[in-house]
Amino acid sequence: MAVVIPTVRGRSWLPACIAALRQQTFRDFEIIVVDNGSSDGSAAWLEAQSDVRVIRNERNLGFAAACNQGIRAGRAPFVALLNDDTQPEPQWLEALMRAIRDPTSLVPSLRSARVGTCASLMLFADRPTVVQSAGIAVDRAAIAWDRLRGCPADCVEAQTPGEVFGASGGACLYSRAMLDEIGLLDERFFAYLEDVDLAWRAQRAGWRCLYVPQARVLHRASATSGEGSAFKHRLLGRNKVWLVAKNARLRDAPIIAFYDLAAVMYAGIVRGEWSHLAGRVEGLNGIRQYLPRARHRRDAHPPPFDPLVAPWRVPRRIG
Repeated sequence: MAVVIPTVRGRSWLPACIAALRQQTFRDFEIIVVDNGSSDGSAAWLEAQSDVRVIRNERNLGFAAACNQGIRAGRAPFVALLNDDTQPEPQWLEALMRAIRDPTSLVPSLRSARVGTCASLMLFADRPTVVQSAGIAVDRAAIAWDRLRGCPADCVEAQTPGEVFGASGGACLYSRAMLDEIGLLDERFFAYLEDVDLAWRAQRAGWRCLYVPQARVLHRASATSGEGSAFKHRLLGRNKVWLVAKNARLRDAPIIAFYDLAAVMYAGIVRGEWSHLAGRVEGLNGIRQYLPRARHRRDAHPPPFDPLVAPWRVPRRIG
């Protein structure tokens, strides 16, 4: 199998990430690092690592494009994505590989299902007893969030394997057979929500995602772009529009529009963050590229949406 690590200016945390991979109990894998034009010494350090295959871009092509480069570079039947600001525990790959090869050992109800993705238990690096992500959750309003974010890592839900909507691209495992069928990450997204889009496309095609709590990873959330940055908010706003255009059901359009308007107004009026609105305007301006495909979309499997909550409870749920 291959472990693909996209990086940009990751010199500060790449050594810890690579060192953690060298300690994995599962050994049959190659490390592929895709450097998106780093200027902090990352390239020189990576070239000195004899067990790391390096793909270097002259400029930052985005998270999605870098991941796709790494995926295409490998030929193994399984590929893992891993952020450069993570440290997987030694059993991480072994737990993911065991789960995707024999999902019924964790969840017997998946006996007749096609499992194409496994999600990790991601923990805050500065608070390793707190969940950062236990898979991706999505509701009918097309709101996506990190499942169980902020919950204790030892709570029952975090320690129980099960089917989830999708996996965070920060630490996950994909079946190449699934990727060959549904396609790779959408490079037009550049960064953010591309993993949600892939998860949604997988669900619609009948591929399931299994959450594996034994696959534990420490994560420095948003170490590259900055948590809460205007850049991140703009891309999230733009990509939310494209995510909906590609995947959402027409009958859910009114509820999606209502919740999204509430989110934009809350961010702008309460938090003073109008970059969300700017991103949505940008998304609407580029929506035509997705509409022809959306008109011919057919869903083979209804996605496992989470229940809707009242609009004023959404900020507390998504963290």
